Amino acid sequence: MTEYGYFLAAEEHGPRELVEQARMAEQAGFTSLWISDHFHPWTGDQGESPFVWSVIGAISEATSLPVQTAVTCPTVRIHPAIIAQAAATSALLNDGFRLGVGSGEALNEHVLGDRWPPAPVRLEMLEEAVTVIRRLLSGEEITHYGKHYTVENARIYSLPDQPVPIDVSAFGPAAVEVAGRIGDGLITMMPDTAAIERFRKSGGGQKPVRGGTKVCYGPNRQEAIRTVRRLWPNIVIPGELAQVLPSPAHFEQAAEQATESALADAVVCGDDPDQHVAALKAYEDAGFDSVYVNQIGPHQQAFFDFYRSKVLPQLAG
Repeated sequence: MTEYGYFLAAEEHGPRELVEQARMAEQAGFTSLWISDHFHPWTGDQGESPFVWSVIGAISEATSLPVQTAVTCPTVRIHPAIIAQAAATSALLNDGFRLGVGSGEALNEHVLGDRWPPAPVRLEMLEEAVTVIRRLLSGEEITHYGKHYTVENARIYSLPDQPVPIDVSAFGPAAVEVAGRIGDGLITMMPDTAAIERFRKSGGGQKPVRGGTKVCYGPNRQEAIRTVRRLWPNIVIPGELAQVLPSPAHFEQAAEQATESALADAVVCGDDPDQHVAALKAYEDAGFDSVYVNQIGPHQQAFFDFYRSKVLPQLAG
């Protein structure tokens, strides 16, 4: 049976708001949490980007829900050895913590002046980074001289009893195959049965598949569509562009042509429970094990009340 979690958008909300949303999600009946890991928001109107590892610590004291990063890039801005330590500590604080990783975006990863490599190199770096993280999470002292990373005499002493699962985010076919080869699960944002099949044939087998989607609940559908246009026009930016643009200002420029019609097609807007249920059922029908929903905009408490009373009960069976 597909499980339903809440997706905390750290690009749109500050740390205290995220912790409060985690509490509300648990009270509404969601069973787990995703949280994004960014240095920048996608656009200036989103306006936030707290340090994810601090927020995870606070959430772990506020709720009993397991948390997963969706997703952390362990390749450029932060060395994989540091990500391994952060994941180990988070797992000690949060029962059920999972590390979600991906090959990242220039938006977040170029900020220290490092070169942003092409996609095949990014995937190569991700694979080596996951190798380093897994070795450190085993508790051994490691020395690693790889193509992209060096680690000398490193050991993580504060470790959970069980290894931290590492799920890999993927969109294109090459990334899906890497996820199947190195991941404990797949993370993707579309109910794409072909991608799931490729993941399973590439080594993923019956490992879990997790997906995320955005909605904009509100009593006035047109107002909700305008809210999406104001806060998340970037969700319709296609292909590789979202991985190579370096700043929120560039995303704003790229999203200028995003029409309300296109955004309404991409995001369920309004207060029709059947539309919300149908959007989530598409993931269930595609074979997803977990789906994480994010509410865009200001109606957070109303959203959780709506899902608690009118949406999640229809998905329980």
